[in-house]
Amino acid sequence: MKTLILYYSYSGNTKKIANELAAKESAEIAEIKDRNRPGKLKAYVAGSFAAMRGKAWPIQPLSVKMADFDRLILLAPIWANNPAPAFYSVMEQLPEGKTIILKMVSASGKSNCKERLEAMAKARGCTVEGFEDLKG
Repeated sequence: MKTLILYYSYSGNTKKIANELAAKESAEIAEIKDRNRPGKLKAYVAGSFAAMRGKAWPIQPLSVKMADFDRLILLAPIWANNPAPAFYSVMEQLPEGKTIILKMVSASGKSNCKERLEAMAKARGCTVEGFEDLKG
């Protein structure tokens, strides 16, 4: 089974976890990058409000094609109990029929987004194989 680890990281914490997971899973890894990287104030204030509303922020084109993989492991930092806005852009682009695993990274190790993300994935025709909140 060909696996892709796709992650968004603003401060580097999620990137570290994604790299460790890629080595463990022998998976390819790719980063989700903001089209225009926001400064800290915009990221954490406007970004938190966007995250709570499930609003996607524009991202750069991905360096890989999600359709080329059987399983996708998606990682994102938690802002205001929800994934960072750039992550929602990837959720909107999920190819139909993929098996996905969602991993959310936060200082507390808790989020409030499992049902929202599972519903988004299912609406795209994907199967959610797992969801995990990680402390990072």
